[in-house]
Amino acid sequence: MFKGILIEKDEQGYRAALQDIDDSALPEGNVTVRVAASTLNYKDGLAITGKSPVVRKFPMVPGIDFAGTVEASTHPEWRVGDAVVLNGWGVGETHWGGLAEKARVNGDWLVPLPKAFTPAQAMAIGTAGYTAMLSVLALERHGVKPGDGDILVTGAAGGVGSVAVAVLAKLGHTVAAVTGRPQEADYLKQLGAATVLAREEFNQPGKPLAKERWAGSVDTVGSHTLANVCAQTKHRGVVTACGLAGGMDFPSTVAPFILRGVTLVGIDSVMCPRADRLLAWQRLATDLDADKLALIGARTISLAEAMPVAQQLLDGQVRGRVVVQITG
Repeated sequence: MFKGILIEKDEQGYRAALQDIDDSALPEGNVTVRVAASTLNYKDGLAITGKSPVVRKFPMVPGIDFAGTVEASTHPEWRVGDAVVLNGWGVGETHWGGLAEKARVNGDWLVPLPKAFTPAQAMAIGTAGYTAMLSVLALERHGVKPGDGDILVTGAAGGVGSVAVAVLAKLGHTVAAVTGRPQEADYLKQLGAATVLAREEFNQPGKPLAKERWAGSVDTVGSHTLANVCAQTKHRGVVTACGLAGGMDFPSTVAPFILRGVTLVGIDSVMCPRADRLLAWQRLATDLDADKLALIGARTISLAEAMPVAQQLLDGQVRGRVVVQITG
């Protein structure tokens, strides 16, 4: 038996509860992991509360991230005792996830936990930080280099934005951070931002083409913000899109793309190929300083606290990352 949050849906309704689960109930998979830490993302909050149809299969253990130690394996790459981390692949949605003491998954979904991080630190990074690193890698892959010009990060005080600012600054880029929370300006400058800009400069309808300002951008917002970022991007600049905090729409024109040769790169963290995941975590281990990770901070809670905190997360009452400490 192991403890976990189990979401069920039947004629009695939708409910989530922390309960004892028999090992025989674990889903199919060739690697069983003793979960040390997970994290509480917005998507997990939606799953636990039932506020959005995130869960596609019942019963379900939520938790789109986890880090832990291999307990059993028939996968050729993994041995008992290996430290591993998982992000995405539909866990917590279509396959049991990380908010439990055990998880059983396809070994192809796992990557080694970098020695630079404890399981709790890896979960302080979580899908948010891993997505930020994928965005940085995309900028590099499309030729953006320090010295080409300023890099813009929108939603900079959030999980993705914070890691993006810290990593880009360490790599030598001059970073402009956009936030709707002016009280976070000092925090963003401590992470490495050279300038902090108000969200209101970007979230209203703008011109199809504006003054060239950015060599590259990491956008977590979407909607008018993404449209304005593209319109302000320099000739041959690159914009990565990885979020929709401001909306799923994209009220833009083709002008930035056909008149300035701007590249818009979509970042998919859920089904990202394993080779890119490996590289992202390797680079996080070298390009995200421990002091910056500590500055980004994470609230640590127990598995029993995850359900009430999930509601607080949806209500906007939680600042920063939330790590769920599950086993020692």
